[in-house]
This record gives sequence, structure tokens and C-alpha cells, in this order.
Amino acid sequence: MKGSKAAAISSPVPVAWYPTLAVFMLAIGLIVTASFFIYEATSSRRNRSLAKELTTGAIASLFLGFGSLFLLLASGVYV
Repeated sequence: MKGSKAAAISSPVPVAWYPTLAVFMLAIGLIVTASFFIYEATSSRRNRSLAKELTTGAIASLFLGFGSLFLLLASGVYV
């Protein structure tokens, strides 16, 4: 492999979008988290749905995770 050059790695998302994606994904994640807490506080134990709880928790986790990632990337911490 003499003389071969490695291709540069580039982000599939433009760097200028990092702050915007961070704000929107964190906002959506916090809204879904708030709806999860409201659902837990207002529904009785007999009326709760495990599928709804797991789905809501997974969606909130996904948005908060990627929102945190883009927040770190926007602030210059490349993970």
C-alpha cells in the first residue's frame, strides 16, 4: 500500500447546523420528557400502558442523546 492516501472523514451534517440541531433536539426531548412525567403523574396505576411508557421514554432518550451530542459538537468538544 505504498503511496495510497486516506480519504478525509467529513461529517454528513454541515457544521453550521450543529447549534440549531442541538437546540431543536433538546427542546423536543424536554417536551417529550415533560409529557412522560405528566402522564405518570395523572394516570392511575391500573390505566398505565407499558408500551406507551417505553415508547415515550425511548423517544425522549433519543432526542436528548442526539441533542447533547450536537451541543457538544457545537461547543467544540468533538466526541
